[in-house]
Amino acid sequence: MCGPVVMAAVRSEMDRRGLFGAAGAALLAGAIGARSARATRQATPVGGAVTGQGTVALGSFTAIVDLSHTITPGFPLFPGGTPFELSSLQTYEADGYYGNRISVDEHTATHMDAPAHFDPEGVTADLLPVTGFVAPLAVVDISGRAATDDDAQLAPDDILAWEAANGPLPAGAFLAMFSGWEARLADPATFLNQAEDGTLHFPGFHPDATRLLVDERDIVGIGVDTMSLDFGASADFATHVTALTAGKYGLESLANLGTLPASGATIIVGGPKHQSASGGPARVFALV
Repeated sequence: MCGPVVMAAVRSEMDRRGLFGAAGAALLAGAIGARSARATRQATPVGGAVTGQGTVALGSFTAIVDLSHTITPGFPLFPGGTPFELSSLQTYEADGYYGNRISVDEHTATHMDAPAHFDPEGVTADLLPVTGFVAPLAVVDISGRAATDDDAQLAPDDILAWEAANGPLPAGAFLAMFSGWEARLADPATFLNQAEDGTLHFPGFHPDATRLLVDERDIVGIGVDTMSLDFGASADFATHVTALTAGKYGLESLANLGTLPASGATIIVGGPKHQSASGGPARVFALV
């Protein structure tokens, strides 16, 4: 997320909210201040501690789960996106070693949305503090609802139900929505799920749930196993606007969330670090 065809709608929504004008100055100042505070704070991941020079000592774990999909030319993209391309640069036969050139849109397959993706004053991915890339992982399962409702959204009640079962959301947590949507990747058209009128239909976060997490909980980011933090039919991308303008990051098209416990795992995000990144492909793991 997001293809070129959605960005005009995003700009219109942000203009309406005053994020590009003087009316949004206070909101942006607050978001920038929050980001600055996070940049100077050392977060403690589950089962470990942040030690000198940024070295993280993790506690024991029994499994490492890959939460990233392989990028391929056929991976579904938002309308208007450019498919991944790989071309040969060097071969063993001609050069004695192997190398390729890649061309990829930042928002392809499993990837990060940095605050700058929706916030004109937001931090780009290469400048995000790495202390936010190791975090307690909460997985909220809405797959039962999503199985019968392509437009299902993770709601505030889902977060409250998770806390009733698992205890308060840990400070500095990353919260992921599991909808079971990755099963559709066997038929990429059903993963995108675009109707005849052009509307996309897949699950995502309800803006009210995102607002609860931003305003009333301490999170570093949110993630989904679908193509967008917002549900597919969203016209205003309010979850993106709410989360990213608050300095949080998003992860989209995550894999294997259904294999993880609801609580107790630790997420490790290999975020993109190319200059001025609005986001980019990410290698994401969970320690269980």
